[in-house]
Amino acid sequence: MTNLATYHAANLPELMERIRRNGIGMDDYLNRFWDDTSTSNNYPPYNLIQLNNHESKLEIALAGFKKDELKVFTEFGKLYVEAIKEDKESNGEFVHKGLAQRSFKRSWTLSDDTEIGSVEFADGLLTVDLNKIVPEHHARKEYL
Repeated sequence: MTNLATYHAANLPELMERIRRNGIGMDDYLNRFWDDTSTSNNYPPYNLIQLNNHESKLEIALAGFKKDELKVFTEFGKLYVEAIKEDKESNGEFVHKGLAQRSFKRSWTLSDDTEIGSVEFADGLLTVDLNKIVPEHHARKEYL
């Protein structure tokens, strides 16, 4: 067994220093992990569903948005979802305004072995299929 089990929360700085010293190429990953401030934002609400070990689905609730107000794209290992909601004039005064229809930009970090499958928007739900790239030598092969 490794010495990793001997580290506790109090030893976290020491553990991180050991990982940085011995993990070639891990600096960028760890910096993105610790410096990511987008996790504090919880709008819009979303579900991340693991379908199996190589397929996932991201569902984002976007009630009140139109398809032409949305942008979904990837850049530098991140999936971005943006929406520009224009303020429209209403004929009356709001007594209660419970639908959050504000502009936003949300991002999720993708691992190097994840690719975007289909992206669909229907009935106020944006669905993004995420596929894990499995190298041929790791793919399941049945011989009998």
